[in-house]
Amino acid sequence: MAQEVELKLVLDAAAADAFAGSDVFDGPPRTRQMQAVYFDTPDLALSQGGVSLRIRQSGDTRTQTIKVADAKAAGLFARSEWEIEVADLTPVIDDRTPIPTLLGDEAGTVAPIFTVAVERLTWIVDSDEASIELVLDRGHVSAGDRQSPVCELELELKRGEPGALFALAKTIAAHFPVRLGVVTKSERGYDLLRPVSKAFKAERVALSRTASAADAFEAIAGSCIRQYRLNETILLDQADAEALHQARVSLRRLRSAFSIFKSLLDSDEVQHFNSELRWLGSVLGEARDLDVLLAKAPPGASLFQELNRACDAAYAAVDTALGSDRVRALMLDLTEWLVCGAWRTAPSMRDARDAPARQFAAETLHKQLRRVSKRGRSLATQADEERHEVRKTAKRLRYGVEFLGSLFPGKKRARRYGKFMRSLEKLQDQLGALNDMATAPMVLDRLGLRDDPGAKSLLAHRKKSKIIDAAAEAYDDLLDRKTFWG
Repeated sequence: MAQEVELKLVLDAAAADAFAGSDVFDGPPRTRQMQAVYFDTPDLALSQGGVSLRIRQSGDTRTQTIKVADAKAAGLFARSEWEIEVADLTPVIDDRTPIPTLLGDEAGTVAPIFTVAVERLTWIVDSDEASIELVLDRGHVSAGDRQSPVCELELELKRGEPGALFALAKTIAAHFPVRLGVVTKSERGYDLLRPVSKAFKAERVALSRTASAADAFEAIAGSCIRQYRLNETILLDQADAEALHQARVSLRRLRSAFSIFKSLLDSDEVQHFNSELRWLGSVLGEARDLDVLLAKAPPGASLFQELNRACDAAYAAVDTALGSDRVRALMLDLTEWLVCGAWRTAPSMRDARDAPARQFAAETLHKQLRRVSKRGRSLATQADEERHEVRKTAKRLRYGVEFLGSLFPGKKRARRYGKFMRSLEKLQDQLGALNDMATAPMVLDRLGLRDDPGAKSLLAHRKKSKIIDAAAEAYDDLLDRKTFWG
């Protein structure tokens, strides 16, 4: 069994062709045509268990590879791997691999489900500090009559520290418009077996009960970066309101993770990333505010046409931002910091890093709940700005619950988790409605549309007092709930 560490970068076909024909690296690359068949059970039990099984043919050699994902990291893939040569396209499934244990009697139902065909160019990049295998793959993944293009660079560390991968990645990024890759070829294949995704919500973060606080932060932040990149990929192809919303959510979640885990982190580094994320979030936010208003405006009315034009302009600004070197570099810099940043080694934060994640979670969630309790006491008499602060505090608690909930398994805790989350969501819904009431006039004022005849319909809500009463009721209900971490 081997441990592989890879950094994946994606690029478009034109950039890949330019890369292949460039002289950035000394010497011609090795070129191979590669075909791979991926296998699973009819109910995709291997995928659900975090395992991929493939047989790859290169020339006359067939190699079976089994990979077990330790965690879905943001662009940096570290996985356990088993490799053996095989005679044909029949998988060898025995006790040398985890598959019999995972599948039991179902192991006999393993069959081909999709194929990958790529042309692979390979360079070996050596220095005194590290040796890295750099490959450029161009081709496609096929499942039935559906296909997905593959155009990516993979940097695999053969010797040295992970920082060398990022140094090489930045050398490449200085010449070619690459982006952080967060999707494996096997994931591309499995995606072809499902309906096309219009947007990607946050994935569940599965944390081990033995994890440290630093382990938890790395997994959580990586999950946020992955969610952003999945939705960014959709937005680069089309102006999709839900993908934009989820991309914005991922940035808010990441900033919340910075806040929740601030005792572990270097404040100067976090300040820089927070500033960049706030900027990007504001660009997405302008389009999101207009999407919300546009969904409520009567089609055909003059206000609808004005909002539609403003929305098109906001999405053009989003497209410009996402196409910038600034955003491409941000995701790569975040991932480098997550893997190699000073926060991982600073002596002053060692105790905080090494603290059990479960202990950290219980203390943190208690503090977050106490903040919501304190700030939400007088919802009925608060100003809009104060209720907005309650909303942000409740949202941070919700993200914390989602981030850290897996540290508290068990049926009883799961029931409490569900009830607590439902109460928290009700509070957020009411506070969100109040925030929409406060935001809509400001957006219309900014666009000079407040006096448009159709604006009145956008600002018409059920009585504000009733929403406030519902928010206060949801607040009381939340505080009555038993916590799942106690």
